[in-house]
Amino acid sequence: MIQLFLAFFKIGLFAVGGGLATLPFLYELAEQTDWISVSDISNMVAVSESTPGPLGVNMATYVGFLKDGVPGGVIATIGLIMPSIIISLIIARMLVKFKNNKTVKDIFYGLRAASCGLIAVAGVGVAKIAFFGEKFRSEFIYSDSGIFTTK
Repeated sequence: MIQLFLAFFKIGLFAVGGGLATLPFLYELAEQTDWISVSDISNMVAVSESTPGPLGVNMATYVGFLKDGVPGGVIATIGLIMPSIIISLIIARMLVKFKNNKTVKDIFYGLRAASCGLIAVAGVGVAKIAFFGEKFRSEFIYSDSGIFTTK
């Protein structure tokens, strides 16, 4: 359960931009663990899009449930949202003091670009699975840089 919490805490910490931004991290999770497969990810997206609630939270709950049942779903969900809560509290306190600071404005500008990049990678990954299936995915390696490369 601790591994599940830490895995989704990491995803929640670095997946800036919403639910689709979690997909590159879920692909990595699928490759590193036996908790989910690549085909599970496409099923998770379909189910998460058709159910109420945030996409990333729905997917975290689903993976946690597959791994450890209801407690796993709760732990994975808490792990995913905890970084956002912590960061939001810290930023809210700091923004009052530094809201007109140029560096702060530049950081938020950069975060927008990072979010767009993560969402674009996720979209390409979902499109490749949707159009070519898991067979296409198995012929390519998803690298740490977020680029699909041939074996």
